[in-house]
Order: sequence, then C-alpha cells, then structure tokens
Amino acid sequence: MRLIALAAILAALAVPAAAKPLPPLSVSPNGHYFVTPDGKPFFWLGDTAWELIHAATPDEQAYYLKTRSRQGYTIIQTVVLGEVDGLRKPTPDGLTPFQDGDPSKPNLAYFDRVAQVVERAESDGLYVALLPTWGDKVTAMWGLGPQIFPPSDPARAEAYGRFLAGHLKCRDNIVWMLGGDRPPENDGVDYRPVWAAMAKGITTACGHDPLIAYHPSGGPQGTSYTLPNAAWLDIHGMQSGHGGGHDVPVWEMVAHDFALPKPKPTLDLEPNYEDHPYNSWPRWDAATGYFDDYDVRKQTYRSVFAGAAGVTYGHHSIWGMVGPRNDVINHARMDWVTALHRPGGRQMVFLRDLIESRPQLDRIPDDSLILEGQDSGNLHMTATRDAAGTYAFVYFPLNDRPATIDLTRLKAKTVKAWWYDPRTGFARPMGEHTGPTLKVTSPPTGPDWVLVLDDATKGYTVPGTKP
Repeated sequence: MRLIALAAILAALAVPAAAKPLPPLSVSPNGHYFVTPDGKPFFWLGDTAWELIHAATPDEQAYYLKTRSRQGYTIIQTVVLGEVDGLRKPTPDGLTPFQDGDPSKPNLAYFDRVAQVVERAESDGLYVALLPTWGDKVTAMWGLGPQIFPPSDPARAEAYGRFLAGHLKCRDNIVWMLGGDRPPENDGVDYRPVWAAMAKGITTACGHDPLIAYHPSGGPQGTSYTLPNAAWLDIHGMQSGHGGGHDVPVWEMVAHDFALPKPKPTLDLEPNYEDHPYNSWPRWDAATGYFDDYDVRKQTYRSVFAGAAGVTYGHHSIWGMVGPRNDVINHARMDWVTALHRPGGRQMVFLRDLIESRPQLDRIPDDSLILEGQDSGNLHMTATRDAAGTYAFVYFPLNDRPATIDLTRLKAKTVKAWWYDPRTGFARPMGEHTGPTLKVTSPPTGPDWVLVLDDATKGYTVPGTKP
C-alpha cells in the first residue's frame, strides 16, 4: 500500500482567507429537513472521517477537508476521542487528549487541534458532525476503551461536554453527535443518563439548544426506537451499515421515521462503506468481495427518496485514515488519499445536485407512484415527490426494468420526463406525456437510473442538461 506524496499538493493549499462564517442549522418547520436562519434548505451530504482528528497531521487534515469541499460534500463526521485507541495512542505529533487518561485533566494542545479542524472545515464551507467520544469510552461492549464515562458517574460526562463545547466556542458549523456506534441500552445496562448528561453539558456551555444527533450501532432500530423520548435529541439516526450484506432495507427504516407523529430529520449515518468486505458481521472476509459504488448508490438514493434529510457516505480506508502510519483494518485495500477519489464518493454530489434542483422542504416519499414494478430487495424501487405534485423522482436499481407510473400523483396536465444517470450526473430527455399512467423501461446500460418527472409548465431542468 502506497500513500502518494502530498508535498506538492499541500504546497498549493495555502491557508485560506477568512471565510464568511457558516450560519447555524435548525430543523425545518415540518420537522423533516434542515434549514439555515433565512429558511433556505440544507442538504446533509456527509462523509465519514472518524479518525481525522486523532490519526492525521494538520497538513493531511487540510488536504482532506479541501478535497471533500471541492467534491461537493456539506458536512464531515469525525470524533474527538477516537475509536482506534484514541486515549492512549498519540496523534502523529505526539498529542493525547488527557493527562493520565483522566477526562478532568484535558490536554489543551489536543483540544486546540480539534478547534483547528472545526475552523478549517468552516473556512472550506463545511459543517462538522462532531462526536465528543467514540462509544467504547462509555460502554463496555467491545473496543479498546477504556470506559472513562461510566453509567455510575454521569456528572463526568456532563463536565466533559461542557468543557468541549466551551473550548470550541460552540461554533455554528458544529452539529453535535453522541453515541459513537453503540446502543443507548445493552444487556440491562442503561447508558442513556450518560448521553443525556453529556448533552446537558454541551447545551449549558452553548447557552442555547444546539442541534444534537446520536450515532447508533447497526441494525433495524435507530434512535426513533431506542431514544424516542430523549428531549435533547433533535435528529433521528440509524446505521444500515456494512454487516448485513447487500440491500439492507434502509428505505423501511427511513419510512418509519418519516411517518412519526412528531418527526425529526432522519439520516442513515453509516451506510455500507465503499470498498468494505460485504459478507455479514462479525467475520469480515475479503474473499467474498467488497461493496462498490453501485452498492453505495442503491442505499443512499433509496434512503433519501424514502424521506431522509440527506445521507452520509463512507469509505473503508478513509474512516481510519489508512496509510503507512495507520494500520489496515478489516481488509482495507488502499490508502485514504487514493480512496478520496473512488467512484462512489465522487458520485454522491450527483444525488445532492438532483435533490437541490427542485423544491426540497415539502418533499415527501410516495411509492404509490409506482403502480407496477416496485419489487423488493436489490430490485426495490423508491419514489419521492413534492407535496404540490410539481415533480417526482423514481429510483430504478437496475437497467431494463419495466414499470408503470401513476401520473395522477402529479398535479399536471402534461408531464416532462427525463432519465438521470447517477454515475455521471447527466440526464437524457424522454419527451412529454399525458394521461393517467406512464409505462417505462429503464435504459439498457446502467445498472441504475433515476426517472425524473416534471410538471411541464414549471420549466424545471435537470443537472447535466441545458435549459
């Protein structure tokens, strides 16, 4: 495995000029999406860089953030107390977060580094979904730990949350994320008081209620099941993950959350990582093959079309910053610099472009658009539209797939149709249509496509086409 030389690239990355501060995010009035203070929608296109703070140098951090910003990402998920022995293993320049592993004795130089990452992200136009700690520092289920925030002493977690948010000045480009790949309860042990205390400490330091999410472990039950009444929780999260094989029905998980009487923005915070072995957890086996860009697209498009407020991409070599200095984990097969340019990661912006090309805040899931052909598993099609019926998107996971679409779900006499290619971001028009139904077959190449349907009077265009 070879990490390409960064010197020439980094030399071109001059310290950025002071950028306009990013505005704080909040939940849209209908509870489903994110908005900025002026009411404009914000699409969560995240990347998973868990070990960015702990395992990368400042120059590497700068290169990573600049690259993801240029590629169209909007938010980066990273963790302060890292998973890979984050309390005892120092950063590349010798920093550890605490003296003697004691959270009441923070090493300010380490937390200054955290602040620098958050500030650099903002200068690149990026928000940061910041985990104060990975879950092994709270639970005793697995991982290196140690457990420094035990359920017996939630005050310790509250003090740490207050310190961290205060040290970071509760910057507006931070979305706080608790959990760290752990359930809030396990084997009769209730960890919820620890997370509630940490959230209280963060809120106290901020002086207002910041956005707080929770990153759970993988499985069909996200926070809408495990933390349904947590007053501090603003965002529902789930992890369709990489341990369940192909085509985990994330669309069902998202649809459940979207239909709640008191909804919150819902996100798949950890779908299948690109280039991760796809056999089932807990024994990863590279011989069975790896998830590729197609696997990633199927999960991300179907979760967003089912009603998610965005999605987080992940690459198996990036989360651990794999390279000459950081060990290969679970059969990662390339360094993180190479992984930054993998096809699935580069294609995620095409999903963002498509969603942002139409009104977002009244977008709803509507699989009833698909009268015939929806199917299940790897063939499952998912549809979304706006409440006013001016447009609709239908995700076809396979080429040459016939379907019958109910055009009466759109409030238009004439519907303009397009095929949108999620691999390239280009679209091809397929004319105007009238009548109650439309029979289509996805193009012969592929494999996957998005059918775009528009009220012909609206003048909408599709990314990758000219008006």
